[in-house]
Amino acid sequence: MTALAEAAAAVEETGERRWEAEICRLTGELTVARHGGNRAEAAACFRSAIEVAGRQGAKALELRAATSLARLWRNQGKQQQAYDLLAPLYGWFTEGFDTPDLRAAKALLDALR
Repeated sequence: MTALAEAAAAVEETGERRWEAEICRLTGELTVARHGGNRAEAAACFRSAIEVAGRQGAKALELRAATSLARLWRNQGKQQQAYDLLAPLYGWFTEGFDTPDLRAAKALLDALR
């Protein structure tokens, strides 16, 4: 978490925002992974990552963040919300279906059906 906090501070200091979405997503993942992690805080991190990636037109990072949020929601029993978030983003892609991110998103979508 310290390294991610430092990375987030560097984003603010330098204005270089290329990896901002991934920093937010990873912060959410670590928040979930902590014993007794704050699910609301993690969800906010994932939403922020989705927003940043969407604003930047970074579809791969947007999909990655949406997969993280959809996984969290699935674990909270929010299967339909998870599916509704992830399906349109996955549907945007026309190639690269053998990449780890698209395979993970597809597996999650299949599990949510």
